[in-house]
Amino acid sequence: MHSHLHTPYNINCEEVMTALDECHARGFLYKAVGNCNDIKRDVNKCLSAERADRAKRNRDEARSKRARIEEIWARERGQEAPATTNTAAAAGSNTDASKQ
Repeated sequence: MHSHLHTPYNINCEEVMTALDECHARGFLYKAVGNCNDIKRDVNKCLSAERADRAKRNRDEARSKRARIEEIWARERGQEAPATTNTAAAAGSNTDASKQ
């Protein structure tokens, strides 16, 4: 069983998929002899190209989201570092004062 071909993701392959459906509608013997093989290869090429484009877009979007998150984390680390340093300095001065 295969997934549905006519989806919004595959809209650019609609014409080739329709041609394959029409070829298959001609009957079992027409299909069994191999008369639809060229069209089927074209459908596979088109779907593969669409999938590769979708994967590239997803990868690029994930990279941009990751860069934005890394930037936010860097800003948060930058804000936290001085606060812990000041706290440590203040704690160190209190311990020094109590020793004297």
